[in-house]
Amino acid sequence: MSKTAPATPAAISREGTVAIVASRYNARFTDALVESASATLARIAPGLGVRVVRVPGAFEIPLVAEALACAEPQPLAILALGVIIRGSTAHADLIAESITRSLQDTGVSHLVPVIHEVLLVASAEQAEARTLGEELDRGREAAEAAVAMIEVMASLD
Repeated sequence: MSKTAPATPAAISREGTVAIVASRYNARFTDALVESASATLARIAPGLGVRVVRVPGAFEIPLVAEALACAEPQPLAILALGVIIRGSTAHADLIAESITRSLQDTGVSHLVPVIHEVLLVASAEQAEARTLGEELDRGREAAEAAVAMIEVMASLD
């Protein structure tokens, strides 16, 4: 696991909306991702509106991401936020693989950046380190990636 994130992108003045689709499951961790991503977006992209849609679990995130990608107006980026903690069966891995494939398909087919921060971790301690810890902040990193990709996509027009 890399602990070196890319540099924070420069603040942008672009207008539009960023959608955050977040699981309610493992709420302590997912709420922290949403709060951090929202605060980061407010700081580095103050002109962007943020729409948060909560879904029951991580498996439901891709469906709502797809619906948002089809909406008019389309968001400039979609952040997928959730935490899956592995158990003793393969269930978590199957869910995570399905989510990854679906989110990538949505981004590619609709040409909208879909930032995948549905974390698959081995323990609550790992989830805490990535969502509540000082060293890693995957919510902030998701927001920064979204802003960077908004700029990349705008440069392609």
